[in-house]
Amino acid sequence: MLTAEDLEFLRRPLHGFLTVADGPVRPVWFEAAADGTVQLFTPSDSPKVRKLNGDPHASIVVAAPVGERERWVSVAGRVTVEPGGAHELAARLAGRYWDLEDPAHAGELAGIQTLELVRLVIHPEKVGRYSM
Repeated sequence: MLTAEDLEFLRRPLHGFLTVADGPVRPVWFEAAADGTVQLFTPSDSPKVRKLNGDPHASIVVAAPVGERERWVSVAGRVTVEPGGAHELAARLAGRYWDLEDPAHAGELAGIQTLELVRLVIHPEKVGRYSM
């Protein structure tokens, strides 16, 4: 359901805005995986996980930054909470969003790696897009 153009856009270091049932919108790091899913990580005891246990659906919207032509992609679908791969995903995303040569960012990543993390995987059921 995600096009090659969508994947190219989603592989940029942009913030996504995640919504789960009965939850606020949250900015998140994410990864568009080769299998067409969208993945992110979170602590296993986060409110997102609790809400997804009640209703396993979410959506993420990713928009182009200020200064670029208007463009966005939205992905909505069923979410699975996966116990494996979250720490590896966190490390990949930290390297994508931060300069890990910076001691402050390296320290932040080290702190994240001490948490009990899970991987949230959005399986697209509906994809929307807009581009000027």
